[in-house]
Parts: sequence; structure tokens; C-alpha cells
Amino acid sequence: NDDTDEILVDVPPTRADILHACDIMEDVAIAYGFNNIPKTLPNSVTVGKALPINKLSDLIRKELALAGWTEVLPLILCSHDENFAYLNKKDDNKTAVKLANPKTFEYQVVRTSLLPGVLKTVRENKKNALPIKVFEVSDVVFKDDSLERRARNDRHVCAIYCNKVSGFEFIHGLVNRIMDMLRVNFVSASGDENGYFIKESDDPTYFPNRSADIFIRSSSTVTKIGSFGIIHPKVLENFEIIYPCSSLEIDLGTFL
Repeated sequence: NDDTDEILVDVPPTRADILHACDIMEDVAIAYGFNNIPKTLPNSVTVGKALPINKLSDLIRKELALAGWTEVLPLILCSHDENFAYLNKKDDNKTAVKLANPKTFEYQVVRTSLLPGVLKTVRENKKNALPIKVFEVSDVVFKDDSLERRARNDRHVCAIYCNKVSGFEFIHGLVNRIMDMLRVNFVSASGDENGYFIKESDDPTYFPNRSADIFIRSSSTVTKIGSFGIIHPKVLENFEIIYPCSSLEIDLGTFL
């Protein structure tokens, strides 16, 4: 090329491994010899460390495991019904990222809640000894037109207790344990102190009058961070679970 700073490269059809410019650079470096490249110090001195959200997630995983719960890792894609109808929720077309050409009905949308995946895990393990105590700490995805990619990832924690009785007290205790570990105090809903409090919820995923929303108050700002309760029998029937279950789901991003 006339410009001495540019080199035009033609990739032959026999080199199917050339996908990006870095593949060309790798071939040049191999030809020149890695040992012949002079060693230089970087212009800035940095120290590698974990992202705050990943460090927080690892702490949550460790504490839940120490409390006797087992971690599960379901898939991030699920069917449209599992994300909405099976949880007694309606799709407002403003929440979930949908695949344009899903290959199977099981992978139609990117999950907006960890609950469907954990419920499917319980369904596949319902023959195991009771109680079943499982949790997941992972990402969910929401539409967000304010971002360039028009979607955002949120880190959630979800846990389910499955037994011959609902075990609501175990899930409530786990909520308190998570908050204690994060050093967030329980406060009155009508007060003005910083901390967390709960209020009765009307979430259709849960049994009526057997669920609560979790709120965080910080500097007079109140934010809903999650919910917990006894799962509605219709939801359990949709996921083919024959035992009562209680669950919690909390957004961890608030604690950063």
C-alpha cells in the first residue's frame, strides 16, 4: 500500500482459522520469532483484581454453602412461558430480551428471573431426598434503551426450599442471614433509619398473603431489591413439582 503504515493482507480460503486482525498479528509474531521481540515495561502500573460484583457474588455463594444450601447452574435461556406464564406473570414486551430465531421453544428469551431455572432444577431432582435446598447466584438480563446495547445485566441471588411443608421460616431466615452478612440492619418500615425492611407483597408468583417484598432505605431513598414467599400452587403445577416450596430472589447490584 502507498501508506507505509498499512499492510493489505489477503487471506486464502485454506486458512479457515483467520477470523480477526489479531490472527494476522499472531502469524507475523510467530514468523518474526517471539524471542526476538524486545521486552518493554508497560506505561502504567496496575494490579489485577476481581470486579466488585464478582467478589460480592463469591462471598454470597460461600455463605449460602456454609448455611447448608447447594449451588446450581441452570441455563440463562428459557422459554417464553417459563419466564412469564408459568410464573403467573404477563409479558409487557418491555422487559425480556427475545431471540429472533430460536432453534427450540426452550430457548426463546433471556431470563429476567433466576426462579424458572432453579424450579426446573428442583423438578429434575424431586426424586432425591427431602428437603431440597438449592440456590443460584448469576446474571439476568433486562431491556434498557438508555444503553447502547439496549440491554443490561443484573446480578441476582435466588434460593428455593422444597419439602413436605413449605419451610417459609427457612427462606425468611436466609434473607436475614444474607442481610446480616452484608451488615445491613433491619429497620422499621415507617421509620427513617438506613437499613432493610419488608412489606407484604401481591406478587402473583407467590401464594396470596404469604409473600413479602424486600426494601432498602439509604439516605431517605427506598429501593425494592427483591422478594420472598411461598410459591403459588399453580406455579408448582406448571413446573411439575409435587411438594410445596418457598423461594427468595434478591438483586445484589444494590449493595455495591
